Amino acid sequence: MQNFVQQGKQLNLACTDPASPVSGDPVRIGQIVGVAVTNEGDGGNATGETTVATQGVFELSVKGVDGVGNSAVAIGDRLYYVDADTPKLSKKNTGVLFGKALGAVNAGATATIPVLLIQA
Repeated sequence: MQNFVQQGKQLNLACTDPASPVSGDPVRIGQIVGVAVTNEGDGGNATGETTVATQGVFELSVKGVDGVGNSAVAIGDRLYYVDADTPKLSKKNTGVLFGKALGAVNAGATATIPVLLIQA
């Protein structure tokens, strides 16, 4: 195929947030989301770039909140990446769509659950 560049399962890019990603961090590059595979600048990446997985299921920290307040997370719920929050993932739809919950989190609690990455 003439136009094929790559499968896109992993991309080497400069992340928008966080500014200096560490392997295992959820990350955002504009409207692209993923999980850092390397620390910024490691693994043969240029300074400022990180290898980012854009597909798969990852164990990530998720908070049981939405745009109104505390809200339990159920399997299948959409999760969003919110730059200003810690942890970055929750049901707050003011962020960038990140993935779907494959585990549950109690309202107001923070827990590590499997998250299926999806691209908007």
